[in-house]
Amino acid sequence: MNSTLYLIPSPLGEEFNSNDFSKKIKSTIEKLDYFIVENEKEARKFIKKISPEKKQSKIKLFPLNKHTKVEAVETYLNPCLEGNDMGLVSDAGCPGIADPGSEIIRKAFPMKIRIKPLAGPSSILLAMMSSGLNGQNFAFNGYIPIEKKEREKVIKNLETRSKKWSQSQIFIETPYRNEKLLEDLKRLLDKETKLCIAYDLNQSGEFIKTMSVGLWKKTKIFFHKKPAIFIIHKLD
Repeated sequence: MNSTLYLIPSPLGEEFNSNDFSKKIKSTIEKLDYFIVENEKEARKFIKKISPEKKQSKIKLFPLNKHTKVEAVETYLNPCLEGNDMGLVSDAGCPGIADPGSEIIRKAFPMKIRIKPLAGPSSILLAMMSSGLNGQNFAFNGYIPIEKKEREKVIKNLETRSKKWSQSQIFIETPYRNEKLLEDLKRLLDKETKLCIAYDLNQSGEFIKTMSVGLWKKTKIFFHKKPAIFIIHKLD
């Protein structure tokens, strides 16, 4: 029987209760010793809270982030090839979604490693669910460019695409640039375009609001350094 790579969702923030996670996630973490993780410290904290009886000394973590060397990644699935099941854990939310874990999943298929996704929180889907915008047709666009001209071009293109296809456009920004992005959206988008901002999802300070850009121009919010999701939709 082929080994399995379990895709294990993690909390969206510091505030979480282990009971928020399914028995399937708990039992999977308890039986695994090998994990590919985005952040070693956060992964250990999460594993300990979900499975406090698990010996941390038995856990073997393989870091996958912008500092990971390409040649190291080539060996990460070796435990699976040796007959061991492994877990893939994102820094926040679901592995493979706005997350470097997709690279590992892509490598697993030709190795005939079974992929098993487990259900858990995704900030992108939670925001879309709560936005009141078009849940039948939406697209996730990742990060908005930093360079001014390219940034402006992308924002306007997303608005055009939204109107043309009646498609809600989802994107994110590095948290310390949230408020600058909001100012750009208010400046560049049509006043009737709908804009949803959702941040601190699943946390005590959770904020979700959808309004026209015209109304956002009259609204002050402060979400510097808070993980946020932005969604726009331009109606016909």
